[in-house]
Amino acid sequence: FGSRLSVSLPSFSSKLLGLAMAATSPMKVKTAFTEMTGVEKPLMCGGMHYVGYAELVAAVANAGCFGCITALTQPNPEALRQEIRKCSTLTSKPFGVNITLLPVGVPPDYPGLAKVCIEEGIKVIETAGRDPSQVINLVKPAGIKIIHKTTSFRHAISAIKRGVDMISIDGFECGGHPGSDDVTNWVLLPKACAKLNVPIIVSGACANGRQLAAALVMGAEGMNMGTRWMATRECGIKEGIKEALVKADERNTTLVMRSVGNTERVYKNPTAAKVVETEAEHPGDFEKIRPYVAGLAYKESFWSTGDPSTSVWSCGQSIGLIDSVPTCQELADEIMADCEACLNRVNRSRL
Repeated sequence: FGSRLSVSLPSFSSKLLGLAMAATSPMKVKTAFTEMTGVEKPLMCGGMHYVGYAELVAAVANAGCFGCITALTQPNPEALRQEIRKCSTLTSKPFGVNITLLPVGVPPDYPGLAKVCIEEGIKVIETAGRDPSQVINLVKPAGIKIIHKTTSFRHAISAIKRGVDMISIDGFECGGHPGSDDVTNWVLLPKACAKLNVPIIVSGACANGRQLAAALVMGAEGMNMGTRWMATRECGIKEGIKEALVKADERNTTLVMRSVGNTERVYKNPTAAKVVETEAEHPGDFEKIRPYVAGLAYKESFWSTGDPSTSVWSCGQSIGLIDSVPTCQELADEIMADCEACLNRVNRSRL
């Protein structure tokens, strides 16, 4: 990996791209991602609407990973300030904020959100969605670093030109909005690592150490997970949602809102099926599907009823890799141990 990835595991001499494994101590990895964020493990919890609150983000941080409070889940900038301060009482380790650029008529108070991040000492912001220029222009003068999550190579190039510091390349497998190119990370990630001139982390259906090992070998600096962190003990959503994630397999997602140009990968349930059916009958007519895709409906599912069937809610194809509800610490440690085992196995196979 050249100078970008350093793995310190001194049990035997390195044979695979400068990697060496230690049998008795946890794998230590230094990448551009861990250096920029100040965390121990190359793992991230990206922003998730109605999920990325202080308790989960602090647990992710305490596990040695980098978590982001979701700014747009908060009703206003001052509420974001209180959430940041709450998180600071739960961890002394670094964490960030996600600011998503939405295609909406009345935009959120992005200047106010940026001002709060600057005043509260946030060092790294994850942006996602549309052109991040507005956020970049607001926070870059304060020295804040930007990780921009994007679903296409062409949009990554544009974001880099606008000044982002790192790209989180998000494959078609991802939960939420996978864009319109329909390209998976098996192609996006190696292309981004080979062609782009900023560090890359992988996102989209990421959940285990095998994936982290593959990503590191392809040149990524870390792994950004969403759905997998939902199925942890510290995540505050209802147990019914977590149980649905554990019971599901990789076939249990579907795509909605394709006809209105805002494709979203969601959990496959009767409500999502109704959206697909309605779109087939009335393509491009958002008003026909609005009652089913309202955000407050899945907030109720997550935080009140725990019923996974009565709303449209985002999740990635990583649900096929989720079979437990560990603590954040247990999850992070398991991913790093599995990553180490994979890299060891490849190393042993060399002639």
